[in-house]
Amino acid sequence: MKLDRTDRTLLAELQRDGRLTNRELAEKVSLSESACLRRVRALEEAGVIDRYTALVSQARVGLPGNVFVSITLNRQEQGDLAAFEAAVKRVPEVMECYLMTGQQDYLLRVVVTDPADFERLHSQHLTRLPGVARVQSSFALRTVRKSTELPVRE
Repeated sequence: MKLDRTDRTLLAELQRDGRLTNRELAEKVSLSESACLRRVRALEEAGVIDRYTALVSQARVGLPGNVFVSITLNRQEQGDLAAFEAAVKRVPEVMECYLMTGQQDYLLRVVVTDPADFERLHSQHLTRLPGVARVQSSFALRTVRKSTELPVRE
């Protein structure tokens, strides 16, 4: 789907506040309500808008710690990758998991309450994932920038 300026503006506004009513959104982008609704539905149907969600404060729900975990597998055969990926999806503390190029096979961002909680996660889950040869972890000291808004450009 080719995005025009109005589509990009709609996406920017919805990324800032996904709870805008259609009327509010239409006003912000200078469209009629019906035209606005048609465009948003088209973006949804094309999969450009994937879903709507609430952003929850990690700290306020007792998970202030971010740990970045590099995982190296014993082998990189398709079956090993698939088994690891299926298992890692069942670990609720894993917020993100990426298959990587370079020396490590996967990079994970996990959330924890404190170092003791990470030790539990490490020993009970991460080292028990299928095919894991090595786990390297780095605690984030502070979040400098975290955004959920994609820079939708031409």
